[in-house]
Amino acid sequence: MPRITNIVAGPMGDLTGKVALITGGGQGVGLGIALSRAAAGAKVAVFGRTAVKLDATCVAIVEHGGEAIALTGNVKDPEDIIAAVAAVQKRFGGIDILVNNAQEVPLGKLLDVGDEAFVAGFESGPLATLRLMKLVHPIMAARGGGAIINLASSAGVRWDMTGYGAYDAVKQAIRTLTRAAAAEWGRDGIRVLAIAPHAESPGLEGWIARNPDEAKAFFRTIPPGRVGRLKEDIGRAVVSLCSSDMGYLTGATIPLDGGQAKLDC
Repeated sequence: MPRITNIVAGPMGDLTGKVALITGGGQGVGLGIALSRAAAGAKVAVFGRTAVKLDATCVAIVEHGGEAIALTGNVKDPEDIIAAVAAVQKRFGGIDILVNNAQEVPLGKLLDVGDEAFVAGFESGPLATLRLMKLVHPIMAARGGGAIINLASSAGVRWDMTGYGAYDAVKQAIRTLTRAAAAEWGRDGIRVLAIAPHAESPGLEGWIARNPDEAKAFFRTIPPGRVGRLKEDIGRAVVSLCSSDMGYLTGATIPLDGGQAKLDC
């Protein structure tokens, strides 16, 4: 079961009274962000396809004095995300923070990526991101503002793009939507950021197991020589990005990757 212990050590942003909706909050980066948000005082709603994982996240949060609800659904289904947003409003009265984390990624060389996988990447990535951003916009605007965090990737600046073209096409679209939303909604008090994390996720662990030689080369390019810890490195950084301390930061892509990528933010 996920544990929330020791998350509150050290400086963190204060999210007391805020409401956060996190897609893909049952594992990996989404889990780390959910636990860190709760430790910073936010009420948390986690949305995803696997109820048992979402429930475990909520149990961990509630056991440490937080408030959380699990919402089962697929980000590719517009009715599911409409229902999720409505459920968060009904339970917590609004939404102040949105984290678009859930994503099916089309990996493989261009000749090997089928139409179905590529379309699924866009439906679960930029399309779901856009739909959710549009749904929460009036809610956040009515509450005086909010923060949206979209999950991007540093794959576009890899030393070798072989096998990552379709994946990065999806992620770069999310970065573009992030910039546009930041520009269009800034006067509504809504900040929109993208993060490009390297983290101890099941997806990365599987990639390392399948590509051991490439993984060794990958780790040599990260100055600290490791990927980020889910709660302490990624989750807490995202808490800070959503807090009032970062109130003038918007439209950027933040590379939470230990200094590995040279991103045009």
